Amino acid sequence: MIAVIDYKAGNLTSVVKALTALGADARVTEDPALVRAAERVVLPGVGHFAATARLRDSGIEEAAREVIAAGVPFLGICVGLQWLFEGSTEAPALRGLGALPGLCERFPDTCKVPHVGWNTLEPVQGSRLLAGISAQSFVYYTHSYRAPVVNETVGATEYAGRFSGAVERGNLFGVQFHPEKSGDTGLQILRNFLAVERSC
Repeated sequence: MIAVIDYKAGNLTSVVKALTALGADARVTEDPALVRAAERVVLPGVGHFAATARLRDSGIEEAAREVIAAGVPFLGICVGLQWLFEGSTEAPALRGLGALPGLCERFPDTCKVPHVGWNTLEPVQGSRLLAGISAQSFVYYTHSYRAPVVNETVGATEYAGRFSGAVERGNLFGVQFHPEKSGDTGLQILRNFLAVERSC
């Protein structure tokens, strides 16, 4: 069972539909107990970083820390990826999970914001999440804030500079783009995530 976390930060229907099309048993939940019981966890999200405060208030953050430490495959999407970092300048008083170093920052006003539409993703070799994804594959973005390039970056995108399109550390994964809206490339990435085995 895959727990798809609902923290009132976007439409989960397309994520669940994509996972179900790949044969997964995806269940939308706000229940920390169900997150702890899941074989895999997906944290989607769109909108303002402040919505992630609900994760702490509901007990989901503590459950997420536990499953990540236990090696359960965990995938953050869009704001879900940004939450894996220390925080975002969009909501400076609110901490992120802090699993990855750095702050997410807004694109400069010298470019069109938000960054919406198809853009290329440059994968690095050895990534399980991006296995089989060719260089210059296109994925679908819609965001105003970007995560920095860090050691865990396995896919980078150029828009007013380089930013993390995908990150990976152990069984912790994150993508800034929307795989559920990224055609065959996105489905392959979700398929790769479903193939990851628990590491502990």
